[in-house]
Amino acid sequence: MDRIYFAIGSASAFIAVAAGAFGAHALKTRLTPDLLAIFETGARYQMYHALALLACAWAVTRRPGVLVIAAGALFAAGTLLFSGSLYALALTGARWLGAITPVGGAAFLAGWLCLAAAALRS
Repeated sequence: MDRIYFAIGSASAFIAVAAGAFGAHALKTRLTPDLLAIFETGARYQMYHALALLACAWAVTRRPGVLVIAAGALFAAGTLLFSGSLYALALTGARWLGAITPVGGAAFLAGWLCLAAAALRS
């Protein structure tokens, strides 16, 4: 799992940097300020959780177990749901996509709880 989480985290960080640059340059004149802020929030949280996936890659070698594996899976799912829904909302203007965002946020929160529990369980 360490190599998988390391690869997913690295790829996610790459996408977050690309999305941030895309938002700052290509979308700056195409989106309203509120939609651009939504897009930037997606990129920011994607980067945070790409780093969290890299932490899971390290943690799974130090504290193997279901909690670290669950944390990584939750961070990956949260990124798809949270950041993905924000990107789609900003690019399409379809406000209903905002209903998906909290599900991704809940996955992020659950991932952090799993990682904390894994750290305390030794």
